[in-house]
Amino acid sequence: MPPAVTWLVRHGQSTSNAGLPAVGHGEVPLTALGLEQAQEVARRVERRPDLLIVSPFLRAQATADPIRARWPSVPCEIWPIQELTYLSPARCTGTTAEMRRPWIEEYWRRCDPDYRDGPDAESFQAFMSRLVDFHHRLQALEGDFVIAVGHGQFFRAYLMVLNEGFAVTAGWMERYRVTETARPMTNGEVVELAGEAIQNDLRQVSPLSSAPPWGREHTARGPEDDAG
Repeated sequence: MPPAVTWLVRHGQSTSNAGLPAVGHGEVPLTALGLEQAQEVARRVERRPDLLIVSPFLRAQATADPIRARWPSVPCEIWPIQELTYLSPARCTGTTAEMRRPWIEEYWRRCDPDYRDGPDAESFQAFMSRLVDFHHRLQALEGDFVIAVGHGQFFRAYLMVLNEGFAVTAGWMERYRVTETARPMTNGEVVELAGEAIQNDLRQVSPLSSAPPWGREHTARGPEDDAG
């Protein structure tokens, strides 16, 4: 039986979200506004969580720190719920979001679930495997209240999987991109899931046999790209 309530929390504003040059991928820090957003999330946690789950990336860790400070006895675990690392971090270091735009657009035009941008990048198929693993691990938890602090792309994909099922195909990947860019999670946003939402097994849908109805113009840069 999964937890009665699970919060999915996107980290506070990072320096890359603010348009500053990337300093790596997992090492991107929060801005002053991001630190304020982290404090605000902690103020909303009015009862002790049974477990705090955190992405290994610095911006998520820093967002979770005020929750840890408010509830120091809560166990904290690092799970692989980090951002989709679809661009090679090595070539992104020192670049701004505007400089990365052509690479981003090319990646989403390709829409190949098996493609990797470099040896330090992740395929979309591997990203989907992490989503399924997250779901199964949530299902195995006990307790009334769990908080997961992570990233918008990961949580938006998870919500889409819960609502629609999934298929590791170019069509599903493109539909995810449209969904994520149309309604991104904002920095510090909290999505609350009831236990019933994650109680059932994930449903794998049939692969799409034809191109989706939207055009390639929907592959422009999204809010979480490469250093969300």
